[in-house]
Amino acid sequence: MDATDSVSPAGTGAAEAAGAQPIGAVPTGAGPTGAGPADAWRAGAGPADADPAGAGGRGRVVGLALACHPGPALAVTGLGCALALGSGLGGPRSALVTAAVLTGQLSVGWCNDAYDARRDADAGRRGKPAADGTVEARAVWAAAAVAFALCVPLSLACGALAGAVHLAAVTAAWLYNLRLKATALSWLPYVAGFGALPTAVALSLPGGPWPRWWTVTAGALLGFAAHLADTLPDIAADRAAGIRGLPHRLGVRGTRLLLPAPLLCATAVLAFGPPGPVDAGGAAALVLAGAAALAGPALGRRWRKAALAGAVAVAAADLALLLARGASGG
Repeated sequence: MDATDSVSPAGTGAAEAAGAQPIGAVPTGAGPTGAGPADAWRAGAGPADADPAGAGGRGRVVGLALACHPGPALAVTGLGCALALGSGLGGPRSALVTAAVLTGQLSVGWCNDAYDARRDADAGRRGKPAADGTVEARAVWAAAAVAFALCVPLSLACGALAGAVHLAAVTAAWLYNLRLKATALSWLPYVAGFGALPTAVALSLPGGPWPRWWTVTAGALLGFAAHLADTLPDIAADRAAGIRGLPHRLGVRGTRLLLPAPLLCATAVLAFGPPGPVDAGGAAALVLAGAAALAGPALGRRWRKAALAGAVAVAAADLALLLARGASGG
């Protein structure tokens, strides 16, 4: 699950959700030829062989930490921890769930940075350690493999079914990085990942109860929105690199117009799904989501990030409602 390619469910997102990097000129290297990371890749050496001034062991450790997409990884992990505590799992069990989610998110983030290192170097993306030579791409791949190897027993320790659900979501996020990001199914890993999170938490409870349907549905809708929001700032650059995910096919304007819809739907599901009348929190979230659905497209021509800012505000309200509803079985 990756909220980001910055869930996150990626790319996640993600959001990451969420981790979009600005586009700039390809940085030049420190050697006498002035060759940058992209030139090293084309020469067959790759960013791993670059050794920029000041980089050493400490720089590589920092680079490895930054390569995991820490923002989206911590956001999704925090959500999993909050859902676990809110469901009554207790401290030790919640810590186990949190560790499983964290290792899964780390594996997805490192996989994303390592796989995209060549393209990021060619595009001159800043803040990409595997692309600018701060850390070797093979080291990032190794970190991703170790994190995934740790994720397997940690997930299964939460329960066989809960672990299988979580591992399926992590696998879907890896497939997003390796293949689905560039296809019309780019949204699917985000939907699966965000929907799987409350499911895995609920199944971790004693007796393995099924989650309430509105928590899974709302999570999936938030995952779809996270994919749109995470991709929106990089659509033009991604298109130039040959990526044709769903947001790239919709274009900037189409993605900006669509973004409020899943957020509004997620809010409606959380407000009307539980038995009984809509409470004050649900009503307030509905008003906020409706306002963002109207204001985002209206202000999009004047402020490029208007839709994204509105989405973040609505997502915060939706997540608060999701946590209030809990993830325990119905």
